[in-house]
Amino acid sequence: MASLEKLSTAARLAAAARVVAAVSENGESLDDALDRCEAGVETSSMAAIQALAYGTVRWYPRIDFWASQLLEAGTKPKPQVRALLAVGVHQLAFSSHPPHAIVDQAVEAARELGQPRAAGLINAVLRRFLREQQALNAATDKVPAARFAHPSWWVELIRRDWPDEWAQVLEANNQPPPMWLRVNRRKTSRSAYVDALREASIAAEISEYASDAVLLQTALPVNALPGFERGVVSVQDAGAQLAADLLEVRDRMRVLDACAAPGGKTCHLLERADLDVVAIDRSAARLAQLEQNLRRLGLSASVIEGDAADTARWWDGQPFERVLLDAPCTASGVIRRHPDVKLRRRPADIESLQREQLRLLRTLWPVLATAGRLLYVTCSILRAENEEVIRLFREAEPAARLVPISASFGPPGKRVMAGAGVQILPGAAGMDGFYYACLEKRRTETHAGNPSA
Repeated sequence: MASLEKLSTAARLAAAARVVAAVSENGESLDDALDRCEAGVETSSMAAIQALAYGTVRWYPRIDFWASQLLEAGTKPKPQVRALLAVGVHQLAFSSHPPHAIVDQAVEAARELGQPRAAGLINAVLRRFLREQQALNAATDKVPAARFAHPSWWVELIRRDWPDEWAQVLEANNQPPPMWLRVNRRKTSRSAYVDALREASIAAEISEYASDAVLLQTALPVNALPGFERGVVSVQDAGAQLAADLLEVRDRMRVLDACAAPGGKTCHLLERADLDVVAIDRSAARLAQLEQNLRRLGLSASVIEGDAADTARWWDGQPFERVLLDAPCTASGVIRRHPDVKLRRRPADIESLQREQLRLLRTLWPVLATAGRLLYVTCSILRAENEEVIRLFREAEPAARLVPISASFGPPGKRVMAGAGVQILPGAAGMDGFYYACLEKRRTETHAGNPSA
């Protein structure tokens, strides 16, 4: 077996710059770009590259504003050079490494990128940043996109939807996410698992709102978690764990999990009850993750690759008592976990995603049994993807009754909006941002041409 390469600091900076450029210029996801550079790189180097890339992308709108102030008018560096400038500025602004060492290694990283002529530009801009950092910080406060490290359209959209909370939402998006665990109640209790963590000298606390959730004080590799390989525990945000409570599954129910991969919610439902679960997703790679999770946890489900809305291809005509629709969305509620969302999304995406959300709701509604429950979920905080979708769907579907969600459900910072569901904002009780709406299919009868419930 070939040994993995341990990279120099300059090579790590160069690798991070390639990843950042793939996100900022090409619209790739951080995870895909990092996966591409992982082959042949040893663990500590890869961890450093990941930290550099995530940190730079998280603060990219602010860093890019600084770069625009530092570059001479008309200077347009190549994408990877501009990304290297961003990585270097991030290190100078947010790390404790000696500034002179950062500058020297960034200059060397330009050569690693095959851009030796850019070494002088890198050196000049980073040294100018060190001289002018105080003035740049003052200027940052006057530009919302730079201050909150979100593109201007994101700032305006979130301010419009959340006029009282927008600043705290944007600030929460810039914080590193906590590590939440989901205890498999088939194998142990939450209190017993917290005791096991304590015996392993791992500090943790339980969630007040998600009944299987445990919050680690410090993130750890999964192989350091007691019982992980035996399926005792999984990694899942507490906000995502609320879905199992709202679906209220019971033994022998038939359940559809549409858009299921990578399977966190699928597995949680199966940990709660003995169910006949059909899990569908378009992504073969993500379904492979779902099946791996099922095996580790000792659970089973019927897994189908395909479009959940293409019911003619996969549905056998037998209705489902529960449907979980974790709909594709902007992921605006999980930006702290996926900071590349800031750079990859465009305003036009919202309308196209709303069409897809409505398409899935309308095509999946017929597979739901009468008196069955459909849970609509997004990891978005945008009203256009959440209560507006539910409003449009219910206007066209008289059999859809909104199931009231208790006012005590979820953490502080949630909103019940016009009776159309619950919105949990990013950071509330340590959770990511999620929207939930429950719909029940009521029986409709027609008398003299007039439908009634």
